[in-house]
Amino acid sequence: MAAELKISFQAKDKITCPVCGTDFHREELRSGSGRLIAGALTDELHRLYDPSIKYGDVYPLAYTATVCPRCWFASTDQDFCELPPERIDRAQKDEKKRKELVNLIFPQVDFMENRGLINGAASHYLVLRSYDYFPPEFSPTLKQGIAALRTGWLLESMDKKYPGQHFDWLALLFKKKAQFCYTEAIRREEAGEENLSGVKLFGPDTDKNYGYEGALYLSGLLLLKYGPLNNPGNRRESMTSIKRIIAKIFGMGKASKGKPGPLLEHVKELYVRLNQELNESDS
Repeated sequence: MAAELKISFQAKDKITCPVCGTDFHREELRSGSGRLIAGALTDELHRLYDPSIKYGDVYPLAYTATVCPRCWFASTDQDFCELPPERIDRAQKDEKKRKELVNLIFPQVDFMENRGLINGAASHYLVLRSYDYFPPEFSPTLKQGIAALRTGWLLESMDKKYPGQHFDWLALLFKKKAQFCYTEAIRREEAGEENLSGVKLFGPDTDKNYGYEGALYLSGLLLLKYGPLNNPGNRRESMTSIKRIIAKIFGMGKASKGKPGPLLEHVKELYVRLNQELNESDS
């Protein structure tokens, strides 16, 4: 019975950390047997899951980041072993600081143990921080945006499970960080400073890859929800820029019959919300 109730397993292939040389095995989420009961898709393209009677709450995002259990260097599985040699020294020197910051935000984190909600959230914070070590060809800015958004989602789950500990406030901070990263990633891509060819899985969640169009949509949505409010003129200019982003998504949708339906539905809803804010600012 104990074996049947396991929700994860240690992958067979060994991974060697490029920063400290530690050998370890990734923890992977098991599938099937009613472990994951898909629920609603939020406007942020986050898939919610209903608790399983047999397994309880399962958080797929907790298993997606690869983290060295000794030095806490982290990234996507795709990039973990690809850190350029000339960037290793920077990651080594930052070990103490990244551990201190994680321990400041997340209580009792231990990556020698199986993943759960808390160290799952901490793992994505480490991804966000560790992409500072990667050069532009890895598309680090957008990957930081995805990591920040995932951290925010898991912090929201922590707030529901452990209320009254200000995890909701932390979730908001990480979503604001995601907003900045998404906006900056699109700006850099358009300016030719950092292309997005290094991103294979745009996510932003684990159930579906919404691709570049999803990144464009989220850059607009996050700006609407979490962008700065202190300058009404700049805010209105930003909302106008979101309209152009939406038009670009619809243009791509017309050219591709394989466009994910849920994304276009959320784009329509964003358009309505955008017009509402712009009309209110005119009155």
